[in-house]
Amino acid sequence: MIEVVNVNKSFGPKQVLHDINTRFEKGKVNLIIGQSGQGKSVLAKCIVGLLEVDSGQVLFDQRDFCTMDRSQRKDLRKEIGMLFQGSALFDSMTVEQNVMFPLTMFTKMTKKEMKKQVDFCLDRVNLKNVNHLYPSECSGGMQKRIGIARAISMNPKYLFCDEPNSGLDPKTAIIIDGLVREITYEYNITTVAITHDMNSVIEIGDNTMFIHEGRNWWQGDRKSIITAENPEVLNFVYASEFMKEIRSSIQQNRK
Repeated sequence: MIEVVNVNKSFGPKQVLHDINTRFEKGKVNLIIGQSGQGKSVLAKCIVGLLEVDSGQVLFDQRDFCTMDRSQRKDLRKEIGMLFQGSALFDSMTVEQNVMFPLTMFTKMTKKEMKKQVDFCLDRVNLKNVNHLYPSECSGGMQKRIGIARAISMNPKYLFCDEPNSGLDPKTAIIIDGLVREITYEYNITTVAITHDMNSVIEIGDNTMFIHEGRNWWQGDRKSIITAENPEVLNFVYASEFMKEIRSSIQQNRK
């Protein structure tokens, strides 16, 4: 579990995060949603230490990341898997080398052990016999799955995903959503994902946090967000025609 306690963050005179308090639960898909420029990415970067908070705590199972020294942070980061928005694969490396990269950096595994772990992770994301390929030879959906394989190669306790469905067609996006959910449940990971995709919110959002103007404006599960009374949440949730149809259906059933 990850707890964010009274976190504030400013850039010069502009305060981006205002006294954020939230909890991301273990074994669940925790989503951070909100319009662009509201503080989602800044919050995520503060949680993983890419940005320093001005005040507050970020607790990984009661361990305060903000007060750790460099060595302690390095050890904790070994427990964190990252899936970046653009997959962030190394173009000059094969699929196998990409997935193996964290293992070579942070473990003392033998080459044989690393190869076995790579094969296991690729198999888990339904990719076989692609070890020798380069990212440029893989589709966008494949690259996302390779990114997930790399993210779970270290058997992380915590998984962070930045727009996992970005740039994908709807069918592939559903597959990636399902994969993130399955891995979260199967390995009992604390998963935190930033997304704009309402389909992801409805399908896999066990716990969803809505950020507005740098504040935790609303929080709940995928069922309660559909009927939330908060106007800012409603404007975000029902922005698309598809979601407007769902809202209309709900209102008719209430009559």
